[in-house]
Parts: sequence; structure tokens; C-alpha cells
Amino acid sequence: MKFKPSYLKLHESGELKDKIDALYNILESCELCPRKCGVNRLKGEKGFCKAEKLKVSSYFPHFGEEDPLVGVHGSGTIFLTYCNLRCVYCQNYEISHLGVGEIVSEERVAKMMLELQALGCHNINFVTPTHYAPQLVKAIAIAVEKGLRLPIVWNCGGYENVEIIKLLENVVDIYMPDIKYSSSEVAKKYSFAPDYFDRCKEAVREMHRQVGDLKIQNGIAYRGLLIRHLVLPNNLAGSEEVLKFIRSLSKDSYVNIMAQYRPEGEAYKYKELNRRITKEEFMKVIEFAKKLGLTRGLQEKHIFWLI
Repeated sequence: MKFKPSYLKLHESGELKDKIDALYNILESCELCPRKCGVNRLKGEKGFCKAEKLKVSSYFPHFGEEDPLVGVHGSGTIFLTYCNLRCVYCQNYEISHLGVGEIVSEERVAKMMLELQALGCHNINFVTPTHYAPQLVKAIAIAVEKGLRLPIVWNCGGYENVEIIKLLENVVDIYMPDIKYSSSEVAKKYSFAPDYFDRCKEAVREMHRQVGDLKIQNGIAYRGLLIRHLVLPNNLAGSEEVLKFIRSLSKDSYVNIMAQYRPEGEAYKYKELNRRITKEEFMKVIEFAKKLGLTRGLQEKHIFWLI
């Protein structure tokens, strides 16, 4: 069975254009994320994320993503600048906080996607796409007319406006959200988003409704939900509550529990964040996931990060 991305049907019916129009209208009083800053991005106004025009940091076949995304030829990753969270420990600080990158047109992003497809990549992987949703969907439409046929991966921080996720139905094939925290106090302190877990749960439930559990054929993911959870020092992520929520979605939820936390960005300002996690901290979360029956996606090889 050859996978056919659902955005092709949307394009043929004209519904894709309708979605693009609806998303661009939102830019007039931006509510692309739960912050709902209300700024007019079309007139150059900037909200919390600082984003205005579409800006890309880099694009390339990525071999460091999850195995079902990477396959043989890599995930066609496009790194977008800025972020609606601005986590103090961000490992991509220069991109997400400082906006290091190049302003590009939707046509240029479409060309990037086609170049990645020509290199044999198994998907198009938008990293931190939330605040550029209108431009990216338009870029997809342009690329479709020129032969794009790869699954779209929405690689986001989990802090999403559920109404925007609803607009992305049948545009996105694979949702890949982080679920960072279960505590509102922790989310406020380190990501300036006290309502993080509530908004994340709403959005992830909608993602799962749209695409279901991760589907893999011949080792390659083509549709579904893939969740990431980064273990933080001192259990700051509240991992057990996060995993309980994931289990409530489905016993077959695919979750990658990650051990590669390192104190980057401004983490040095916070004693409780200013160290790597221990093997014991990581394995405690892994064992709890197993207890819940969440075994799809577990990669205990991540322990090598702690050696």
C-alpha cells in the first residue's frame, strides 16, 4: 500500500485554499497559539513569540530524529525561528530566542520541501511551526502543485491553540508534540506558560482524534501521533502525570521518553536545572511508562546520554 497524504484531496477539492485563507485572517489579530496576543502580524506587529515574517534557520535531511521518521534517507527537517514558549533551558536558544535565520517566502519554503523530497527524505518535518502555520500551509499548497507527496510532520512544543489544530486537520499527517510539564507553576517559571498542561492536553487530544496512534509501514511512519517527553532534573517535568495522560489517549500511544537534557540557554540561572539528569531519574520514568503499558517508542538506549 502506497501512502497518499490527505492534503492532496484537500488541494483537489479547494478546501486547502479555504484553510489558508482562514489561517491568514487570524494573522490580523494573532491567536495562532494560546497566548492570543492579538497583534496584527500582517502589519509587522510582534507578540510574545517575536515572529513576523516567515523565517527559517536551516533545512536538511535529519538523522537524529526517531527511527520511524529517519528511515534510510532521513527526515526532511525545516527549522523555523522563534517560539511561543521560550523555555529558559532551550537547546536551540539562538534560533528560538534570538531568531537567528533568514526571512523567506512561502515559495522558497515550497522549494525547500521539494529539494528534501528529491534527496529521498521520508517526510517534511516542520520544527517549531506553530507561529508560522498560515505561511507553512500556503507553502505546502505551492509545493503540491509541483509534485510534493511526502507526509507532513508538525514538530511542536505542545503549547497549541486547539482551534488552530482543528484547522490543520488533513493537512498534517504526523503530529509530534512535546509534552513538557504537568505542573502549572513549573511551566510558568521555565516557559512562561502557566496554562501549558491544560492547553497541551486539549491540543494533543485533538491531534489524536485526527490521526490516531502512530502508523508505520516498512519501518517508516506515515500517519499518527508521536509524543516526546523530556525528563528534567529533580522531576521538574512531573513525568508520571504526563505519562498518565498519554496512557489515557491509548494503550498504543507512541512516546519517546528522552534523556538528553543538558543545561543550555539560561539554565545556569536556576540551580535546580543546572545539571544533567541521572540514570536513576531517567530509568524511574521508563519503568513507570512500562508499568502503564506504554512501550511503543521507548528507547532505553537513551541511557547512553548519561554515561
